[in-house]
Amino acid sequence: MAGLFYSTNLRSPDVNLKAALLAGQAPDKGLYMPREIPRVPPGEILGFKDKTYPEIAYAVLRRYTTGLIPDDELMRLCVECYDYPVPLEKVSDTNYLLRLDQGPTASFKDFAARMMARMMRCFLKQEGGELVILTATSGDTGSAVAHAFHNVDRISMVVLFPQKEVSDRQRKQMTTLGGNVSVIGVDGKFDDCQALVKRAFTDPDLKSLRFSSANSINIGRLLPQSVYYFYAYAKLQRRGERVVFSIPSGNFGDMCGGFLAWRMGLPAERYVIATNENDEFPRFVADKVYRRIEPSRVCISNAMNVGHPSNLPRLVSLYRGVMDETGNVSRPPDFLSMRRDMYPISINDGETRQAIKDAWHKYKVMLEPHGAVGWAALERYLADGNKPQLAVSIETAHPAKFPEEIQRLLGVDPELPTALAGLDAKPEQYEQGPNDYEWFRGYLRKAFR
Repeated sequence: MAGLFYSTNLRSPDVNLKAALLAGQAPDKGLYMPREIPRVPPGEILGFKDKTYPEIAYAVLRRYTTGLIPDDELMRLCVECYDYPVPLEKVSDTNYLLRLDQGPTASFKDFAARMMARMMRCFLKQEGGELVILTATSGDTGSAVAHAFHNVDRISMVVLFPQKEVSDRQRKQMTTLGGNVSVIGVDGKFDDCQALVKRAFTDPDLKSLRFSSANSINIGRLLPQSVYYFYAYAKLQRRGERVVFSIPSGNFGDMCGGFLAWRMGLPAERYVIATNENDEFPRFVADKVYRRIEPSRVCISNAMNVGHPSNLPRLVSLYRGVMDETGNVSRPPDFLSMRRDMYPISINDGETRQAIKDAWHKYKVMLEPHGAVGWAALERYLADGNKPQLAVSIETAHPAKFPEEIQRLLGVDPELPTALAGLDAKPEQYEQGPNDYEWFRGYLRKAFR
């Protein structure tokens, strides 16, 4: 049978995956984590080399869904979700890019959002009822979850984004859908959008609405994200080498998915945790004091403009610490082990732009700003005297989502993927609202009365 999930705030009862997924956030405002992380034997991981992505996803996820989703149904969902390529691009020596930009919204968020939507649909069919999904986005999450949940039975979706901090194409991927997807441009930062969503979850005046989240605070986002770490390693390893991953990190969902994979048995050596100028995490690991960045700093890697990562309590819990949703640390994590396992580093905009130019001119590899943060961090790690047997940097979005920056830096237009074709000409429809909870509460009451 599938295992139980506990809240990182330690004040809510353990629940199964169905309850955790449909709730999104624990009643005590904590985040759900598996009580026991299942293991994948080394021989099975090496055997993934000969399997397709859907087959690997099935092998990993069934360790969490046994008894909740029939195996044949889970396999069908994996085949349905992952019907696009997952390229591994060699850049130099034993250094690779894992391109997660080939899905329906050209973002790594597709890997999690599509599976989460299908799991939710499956669970709602089992028990009935309807859900209102509230999601804050700093860029790619909104478009990925909006597409994943578009016209899904029993589910309505509200997406909040900071008006001034998403690219035109990121915005249009959300605002051109309609149907059961409503979008609000907030006059504020991503952290403000996130705070509005979290407050609504625990608002007694909205208790008649059944809310859940498609943000990475939902464990349903993290579990599918652990899969591509297994996939990349299995396809690239030759002699069972240990691997270093460089992970562009904003709200830390992608990174926590990577750590779940590691705890499940992935033969990792170290993770490079690459942030932009929002460097609260590198400073936390360095000096053992957590300081939120308010407001978050605006960088060209806009989806990573997060001054207080929601998923950080999950990472702290993996190292036997306790951090609540506000960032208060009541029990410090094992910093010595964190420093051993991680290489946290902040990359500024100048370094990001230089990485885009260098990768193109040296290797003919086109990066977008988020992937460039990850690549620049990996190069810094290598320059620091580290010599991994295998290194993989994650490219999280397609360069065509940031055409102005690419054109300015490289003088070329990135080729438009099918996912973005015709997008610029589609009409948009979305609300614009203040960073004000009373306004947001009123909006929800009116929309779902």
